[in-house]
Amino acid sequence: MFVSKRTLKIGGAVAVGIGTFASLRANEYDVGSIGIVRLGRAAVTVFEIGSHYKKHLYNSGLEKDSKEYLEKKSDAHTYGAQKLLELCCANKGVYIKVGQHIGALDYLLPKEYVKKMKVLHSSAPQSNFDDVLTVLKEDFKADPYEIFESIDKNPLGTASLAQVHKATLKDGSQVAVKVQHRSVKSNSYVDIKTMSALVKITSWVFPDFKFDWLVDETKKNIPRELDFTREGKNAEKLKSLFTNYDWLFVPKIHWNLSSNRVLTMEYIEGGQVDDLNYYKENKINPLEISNKIGDLYSHMIFITGFVHSDPHPGNIIVRKRNNKAEVVLLDHGLYADLSNEFRWEYSKLWLAILNSDKVAMQKHCTNLGVGDMYGLLACMVSGRTWDTIMSGVQKTKYSSKEKELFQKEIPDLLPKITEVLERVDRHMLLVLKTNDLIRNIEFNLKTQTRMSAFLQMSKCCVKSVYSEKLRNCSTTWSRFFTSLQEQWSLFKIFVYYGYLGLINFSLKQSILSIWNQDEFLG
Repeated sequence: MFVSKRTLKIGGAVAVGIGTFASLRANEYDVGSIGIVRLGRAAVTVFEIGSHYKKHLYNSGLEKDSKEYLEKKSDAHTYGAQKLLELCCANKGVYIKVGQHIGALDYLLPKEYVKKMKVLHSSAPQSNFDDVLTVLKEDFKADPYEIFESIDKNPLGTASLAQVHKATLKDGSQVAVKVQHRSVKSNSYVDIKTMSALVKITSWVFPDFKFDWLVDETKKNIPRELDFTREGKNAEKLKSLFTNYDWLFVPKIHWNLSSNRVLTMEYIEGGQVDDLNYYKENKINPLEISNKIGDLYSHMIFITGFVHSDPHPGNIIVRKRNNKAEVVLLDHGLYADLSNEFRWEYSKLWLAILNSDKVAMQKHCTNLGVGDMYGLLACMVSGRTWDTIMSGVQKTKYSSKEKELFQKEIPDLLPKITEVLERVDRHMLLVLKTNDLIRNIEFNLKTQTRMSAFLQMSKCCVKSVYSEKLRNCSTTWSRFFTSLQEQWSLFKIFVYYGYLGLINFSLKQSILSIWNQDEFLG
């Protein structure tokens, strides 16, 4: 009997799934009927997606470069993305978290998957309100209505691991209560083991898709995000690090009404960071907010090394208070705690990218684990094509055409991209995710080409690099001389970007003299 290689792969993948179930039993972890249902649902989804690709794409007999094949490929991606979204919404919890991560991987996955998964950033499935009350009762050992005067039944927002309800305390003050989904912690262990098996299945059936790194990161980060006490401490640490940023607001934590599964914080009203209608209604300049967010995250990544790593639009709101626009950071469960060594290397890599210096890029990518693929990592870090990097990312306007070209090249580069993600310094994974989410916000605000972003980033990179040099200085004179070098470098950056700004301003003025301003801005 003839058996295809792909059939053998699927058969082997089923064996992996059985092996995973056996390992759960061997670990004496009670998967229960719900765990078995979730595991079965995931396995069926992967089988359906794989079968669809095989039937409608791989067995189509079409040339891979033909228009018809590319159309069928897009249709197959759309089908697969929808099935994956349905699985995430059905299994919830960790699956939603992974789906959100997928929605941030513009540089890695087909656009059909990225677009579909982005929905999960703001529209995750809700828990039943009775479950919310049960968690409150279990954690506080009291009837929730003995603690709160009232609790809104409809959540303000729902995320992968929890949902937030507006409540009123007995003294009349309003708070936001973040309550963990009741079953998410108990399901998380089984879910991670299941996903590990599914990734092996997917890698076996589709060799280009190797996402072991994603499972490893999820396995490491989920326990941290499930500890709301840790999240509250993260929020307070960030607040203390950025006390001089008077436009940054972090809600106050009510520790007497918080636990591992409940986080009660100050209630804040505002608009989602990418809601342009809110900006218009409140006379807030999107460019101002984009500059502030860019400044904040540059300082986090290059200077403090303590990085809020889940900046999707649902976790950042904007408000106007005392006639001043403020940025409010929510959801402090996931942070990257970067080592000094990584920070310094990453800063040098960015300076090399900004200077179009191939030799320096290769050197610093080698120190980060992927020197032979330095060009690819540079593209992933900057979100720009190699041609743009060599032309100068700060000189070349980012356009929809470049984004399309970037995504068009992804399928051919997928094996190399996954290899980069497997080999690169582990700190880079959360940084790449953070970069992509920030770029997505800038793209939605139409502010991605602002010169101030490169100016602020360059300044932070220089300060980071010189902090390493100052640490290695052994004499007062060497520290003084190094400090002078730092100030000179910062001055040159200021002059350079000022020069580029004047060129851009003159160019715009020339264009505006030919075309109507409204047409140009449109």
